[in-house]
Amino acid sequence: MTSRRIVFVVFDGFQPLDLTGPHEVFHSAGGDYACEVVAPRAGPVGSVSGLLVHAAHGVADLDPAGIDTLVVVGGRGVDRAREDTALVSWIAAAAAGARRVASVCSGVFLLAAAGLLDGRRVTTHWAREEQLAREHPGVRVDCDPIFVRDGRVWTSAGVTAGMDLALALVEDDLGRDVAHAVARRLVLFLRRPGGQSQFSQALWSRQPATDPVRAAVTAIHADPGARHDIAGLAAHAGLSPRHLQRRFTAELGVPPAAYVERVRVEAAQRALTEGDEPVEAIARRYGFATAETLRRTFHRRLGVAPSEYRARFRSTARLPDAEPPAAAPAAASPAEKGSNT
Repeated sequence: MTSRRIVFVVFDGFQPLDLTGPHEVFHSAGGDYACEVVAPRAGPVGSVSGLLVHAAHGVADLDPAGIDTLVVVGGRGVDRAREDTALVSWIAAAAAGARRVASVCSGVFLLAAAGLLDGRRVTTHWAREEQLAREHPGVRVDCDPIFVRDGRVWTSAGVTAGMDLALALVEDDLGRDVAHAVARRLVLFLRRPGGQSQFSQALWSRQPATDPVRAAVTAIHADPGARHDIAGLAAHAGLSPRHLQRRFTAELGVPPAAYVERVRVEAAQRALTEGDEPVEAIARRYGFATAETLRRTFHRRLGVAPSEYRARFRSTARLPDAEPPAAAPAAASPAEKGSNT
């Protein structure tokens, strides 16, 4: 079978992991993919961190026809790159004939400049969300998921999310078993579905600005499964319920009830991936009362059921199809230890 042709678009000031991460995923899938790198000009291309990558092709000498998957990377240099009319025109021409088109992080701005995103739902790095929505009002920007598929266009959040996207593309092409094998080979312990939020607690809400709200937040995180109604949180804060509701929302950007639910979801996520406790028990422990309530909340927030989340998020060592560990001598040599890192 002919290898699928994957072409990565880079430019001066690109983010190196946006290229090397997905590139390694495709390479690790075996001979099913043939990867190429194109830039505005052939030759060395400097990344934002100073790493030089050799682009075998420039847009002037690479025929845009015959590409299976076009992957446009991101990086600080994207704003200058999207002013390069030759590069943007080549991306538009390559995308027109490609089976699918993808971007990593801020590479979505190049897809938008090429006119490929109007009316589509896309994601990008959370720090670029407002800029993308402002500059391209015809695009539906959703920066909660780590990647989004809208028809033949796939977009991902920042940096390491490009590897999650590439794994999803491999799974779409070759099936779940091959994608799992690639994840194991690259020691990608967690295979995250696209609905997984790109935000950790430090990012999805602002931090408390005052001691009363900080006390309420501390109480929530100390015991996510406790009742945490507005009266109880107000008691922790030493404020009236109405006053806390107003101050909490103003300081953190979300109301108390929504904050509590999100903390509970994150606690349930950890429990699902770190142990074998039944879903029903996890639901009760973290304040969801029933497994059905937990299931509905997971579907609304993450787009997957708790059981699917557990199956997809476990470390590869816990996956049922993981290879059993080989017998090892009592004392491994330094070289042997290094081979397993």
